[in-house]
Amino acid sequence: MIKIAPSILSADFTKLGDDIQSVRSADYLHFDVMDGVFVPNISIGLPVLKSVHKSTDMILDVHLMIMSPARYTSRFAETGADIVVFHVEAETPGNTRAAIEEIHKLGKRAGLSLKPATPAEAVMPYIDTLDIVLVMTVEPGFGGQAFITGMLSKITEIRSVIENRGLACELEVDGGINPETAKLCVKAGANVLVAGSDIFGEPNRAARIAEFREACEKCEV
Repeated sequence: MIKIAPSILSADFTKLGDDIQSVRSADYLHFDVMDGVFVPNISIGLPVLKSVHKSTDMILDVHLMIMSPARYTSRFAETGADIVVFHVEAETPGNTRAAIEEIHKLGKRAGLSLKPATPAEAVMPYIDTLDIVLVMTVEPGFGGQAFITGMLSKITEIRSVIENRGLACELEVDGGINPETAKLCVKAGANVLVAGSDIFGEPNRAARIAEFREACEKCEV
């Protein structure tokens, strides 16, 4: 089943509650956290997550684009994240494993993300313990970038491992996603599609989400 995850990074924060309501037909709500160090931008954090958690019952998919994320994974899980994803490039192997275990102890789903330049092999030591892998299809840090088609082979490689090992791990993509690039990603093996400006830039967000589903329904691998 294909899942759609609108990214509130592209929402209007002067009316965030209304914008969240406008995408309720989606499956997840994507929440990007940036520290200005791991990526060249600063976004939102725990106080906003706490407010969002109170205002919606949508599944909150939190993506940590921060240095040393193991310091904060538990706090985000406790504050309302249903899924906590952090970057494999940003932590030591020992801290990565410990953070995944702690997220699971808190009853939440754990995931790892890969920058475009990071090979699929980087998540393989952990993939048996993951609930989701996020492949960045743009350089993380800013919305509105063009999709990098070279990431399709990485998606296919990770999907092959998931299938061969019989894992329940989801495969998510984020960056430059619209109904056309979404079809490419789904054909390559992705099943969770993050879209920010392409959804929040439309006056009828529910119709745009439906367009995503229609575009992808015949593309599932």
